Amino acid sequence: MDFVIVLAALCFLMFVAYRGYSVILFAPVAALGAVLLTDPGMVAPMFTGLFMDKMVGFVKNYFPVFLLGAVFGKVIELSGFSKSIVASVINLLGPQRAMLSIVLVCAILTYGGVSLFVVVFAVYPFAAEMFKASRIPKRLIPGTIALGAFTITMDALPGTPQIQNIIPTTFFKTTTWAAPWLGVIGAVFIMTCGMAYLEWMRRRALAANEGYGTDLLNEPVAFEHENLANPWIAILPLVMVGVVNKVFTNIIPDLYGKEVSFLPAVIGTVKPVVQSISSIAAIWAVEGALLVGILTVFIFAGKTVLSKFAEGSKSAVAGALLASINTASEYGFGAVIAALPGFLVIANALGAIPNPLINEAITVTSLAGITGSASGGMSIALAAMSETFIANAHAAGIPLEVFHRVAAMASGGMDTLPHNGAVITLLAVTGLTHKQSYKDIFAITIIKTMAVFVIIAVYYATGIV
Repeated sequence: MDFVIVLAALCFLMFVAYRGYSVILFAPVAALGAVLLTDPGMVAPMFTGLFMDKMVGFVKNYFPVFLLGAVFGKVIELSGFSKSIVASVINLLGPQRAMLSIVLVCAILTYGGVSLFVVVFAVYPFAAEMFKASRIPKRLIPGTIALGAFTITMDALPGTPQIQNIIPTTFFKTTTWAAPWLGVIGAVFIMTCGMAYLEWMRRRALAANEGYGTDLLNEPVAFEHENLANPWIAILPLVMVGVVNKVFTNIIPDLYGKEVSFLPAVIGTVKPVVQSISSIAAIWAVEGALLVGILTVFIFAGKTVLSKFAEGSKSAVAGALLASINTASEYGFGAVIAALPGFLVIANALGAIPNPLINEAITVTSLAGITGSASGGMSIALAAMSETFIANAHAAGIPLEVFHRVAAMASGGMDTLPHNGAVITLLAVTGLTHKQSYKDIFAITIIKTMAVFVIIAVYYATGIV
């Protein structure tokens, strides 16, 4: 019965997310509903002592990353740099390589620190124009954008500043550059298989003389080829984010040591504040890199950005608040569910998988699929089972960097099920339906999930990290 209660809570949260209801509202409802059915007297203590504690802890650690990432994406958009980057890549590769152009543009923007939600809005008008000119069906645009924005640069390539690559650092005391070779191998596998699939679908449509399509919704206004920023200047802020992230990752531990303590100037009894550096260094590095990226945009396009920054920053802050609180609510939900007796059945079943890396991969991608969120599912899995994963790593002699990369990539595997927020947003922006385009997104999802097991096999075969 305890297991059924936990399963019902997970299914309920998945259902309401799929129907478009707010996870912020229904994550505590689902979690406390499970507590009510298990031990009614513990509802209030669990809410205050566990759900809210974990939710606030998540916000404390990660909200600055969400906020700075949203502001960085917005100033890249307001400056016109995103248009310049898109147009330059398209001109470089040519219209005959429309799909590859869109995939690379999405990858460049997301690896440079731009939120994948911002990328969808920025790239769609260009994709629509190129697909129409090349007579590629519009229904293939979501799968193409998903390959570029939701896969390799979200969690596979080392150093990516996306939140899915940052969350494991606080559990495993690693950096965003963990297991670089495994990440690159996984990215090559995803790109190769993903592009092969998309080209296969394009050729099938061409043979059937399908064309771009008619009677379509949300068709963007034709892109006006106005004077754009110099592409080298436009891409500089993204390059700065990557370089500064790497530099800060290296120097912060040397600068601060293992921990820093200080006495705040307060009235009353003074207690020292102690900050462990190993658990926060990667987050500081990304935050510093995003700040440098924002500053770089202002240096080269300050006048353009400032004229629109007041309104633009409001939408960026609103987006950051919504995204972070959504994920934090799922994190609190996971902490409560993990504390219930029924979760032991799930944990024991997953624990029965003998291989520690496969155990972690299946656990993370399953919970990401159930919650419809890569960051939410991974947060639930690591909050509940990171100590077990660490113990397994030490017992098997596997570096925690490998566990970091497997967890990050697994989170972006089955998370893109139909109820995933990014999938729903992508289809809404492009004016397409699940029936028209989801099968291509799901194909990319399968490829992404397979990649996790490919890098696990490569690690065991070669020992490469």
